[in-house]
Amino acid sequence: MGLLTIGAFARAARLSAKTLRRYDEQGLLRPVQVDPFTGYRYYDPAQLEHARLVAWLRRIGMPLARIRSVCALHSADPDAAARDIRAYWARVEAETAARRDLADFLVDRLSDAAARKDRPMQRLGAPLGLRYAALSDRGLVRDTNQDSVYASPRLLAVADGYGGGGQQAGGAAIDALRPLESASAESGDLLNLLADAVQLAHRAVRDLPDSGTTLTALLWTGSRLGLVHIGDTRAYLLRAGRIFRITHDHTVVQAMIDDGGLTEDEARSHPQRAMLLKALDGADSPAEPDLRLHDAEAGDRYLLCSDGLFTVVPESELRRVAATVADPEQAVRELIVLANEAGGPDNVGCVVADVVEL
Repeated sequence: MGLLTIGAFARAARLSAKTLRRYDEQGLLRPVQVDPFTGYRYYDPAQLEHARLVAWLRRIGMPLARIRSVCALHSADPDAAARDIRAYWARVEAETAARRDLADFLVDRLSDAAARKDRPMQRLGAPLGLRYAALSDRGLVRDTNQDSVYASPRLLAVADGYGGGGQQAGGAAIDALRPLESASAESGDLLNLLADAVQLAHRAVRDLPDSGTTLTALLWTGSRLGLVHIGDTRAYLLRAGRIFRITHDHTVVQAMIDDGGLTEDEARSHPQRAMLLKALDGADSPAEPDLRLHDAEAGDRYLLCSDGLFTVVPESELRRVAATVADPEQAVRELIVLANEAGGPDNVGCVVADVVEL
């Protein structure tokens, strides 16, 4: 059989000509011949299986780079291609489960909030407090440690500094929050206090040349936690055996994910994955932080960490350690060991805190 025009090939593959042109542009399926005068594309009938494979892989949401890899494996070793698809789908199912858990958590949280509004006042139970540990590590590659961590009965914080004065920037950002440990405030005022503290942190960092820092912190009131977050340090909550990320990265790749232009899998290897959209730096005015209140429950565990942990240690491992290692100090040590066993390419900062009945 001779070559097929793009229209004939599209009908045989049950794809549109537009889709085939897009596959060509993306390097997923090249025509065997292109007319030099008209630009018309021609395909070999033997390419039909390849075209269908690409379409199926796109249908399950596989990113382009991985489709190229699977197609290359399929040509040389179909069994290896099958294993790669199986591994990809296992990751998709794990991420879907994590998103489902987060959706359940949000539904429960909002439902509880609505129920509390209609519920008569009840006598308070045992007071709650925090049991905590904090640790940072240089890692195995960097010459200096620019991650700063802090934990106390009222304040938990992680900052990831960068630039020539990164270490000072991270420390200054946390120092700007520490006066809040002695402040007495109702929950309604808590976020205002945190916003004011970020303004002070910005002033402290602004004068450090070519430097900046991210900041994620939780301030404890006795029953609630005020969250302040800017950059790509993260906070996770482990509740009832499920882990939820309660911060949103202020990065280029996260914005691309939010817009639908990038998948989570593609983001892990994106060259701009560390580029920040928000940080405390030398800008004239501070970037707007995320500010939220979180209701605490006995048995909750909070994990705050820098990107030196979560970019190399899978979330499933974060959950395993958070769920099985009872002592916060032992938990932070094990997490840092995992980061270094994965190559330790960056500094690692980690805080683990449990909400306990006093």
